[in-house]
Amino acid sequence: MLDSASLGSPGIDALRWLRPVFPGDVLRTRMQVLQSRPMSSKADVGLVRSLWTVLNQHDEPVLTMEGWGMFRRRCPAAPQD
Repeated sequence: MLDSASLGSPGIDALRWLRPVFPGDVLRTRMQVLQSRPMSSKADVGLVRSLWTVLNQHDEPVLTMEGWGMFRRRCPAAPQD
């Protein structure tokens, strides 16, 4: 993700707060790619549907979020003859 070129998001499909978060909590994030495909109207943009989970210091999930992100696509490989 650090080397990707994010182009924003067309929206979030689901967002759930599962537990309260308190001052002093230590949070970490996990992201799972659920689906990816090229954008039909822009060949240089890809759509990625992902599921984000935020966990607290006790490894308890405090938030889940599912949605789409837009990313610049790498140049496709040249066709081989």
